[in-house]
Amino acid sequence: MIMRAPQFERLFRIAASLDVDKDDLKRLSDFLGKKIYDLLVVAERNAKYNARDVIYEADLPVTKGLAETVREFEQLDVAPELEPVLDHLAGLPPLDLEVSDEVRARLPKLAGALVVAAARVIRELDPEVKNPRTEHWERLERVFDLLL
Repeated sequence: MIMRAPQFERLFRIAASLDVDKDDLKRLSDFLGKKIYDLLVVAERNAKYNARDVIYEADLPVTKGLAETVREFEQLDVAPELEPVLDHLAGLPPLDLEVSDEVRARLPKLAGALVVAAARVIRELDPEVKNPRTEHWERLERVFDLLL
């Protein structure tokens, strides 16, 4: 799992007043793993385009909205952990390029920001939802697949 259950539950409550449970944690962990990997794949392409053999922070395709959400996440007093993110990424297909230490250090904050963004998107898709259901998670993934 990329994030411990209490952190995940707290972020969803703070970000969008949603109640989630441990069953949702697996869905979120899978979602985060895919989206972080997607960011790294694009970053790798950017690094290769610039003739580098290491992925640097500037290579990450962080949009203005995601950057703002990272800043908001940093103010929420939730300490993300690096090891679970790296462990999850280790199970995905390897990248061709090395990931710099600065990018590795940024991954937990990106994961936290993606959690906040996910909660808010679910709330936007269904303003009445209290507990996300399978359909909410599926719609969330489709939206993020279009954007990231």
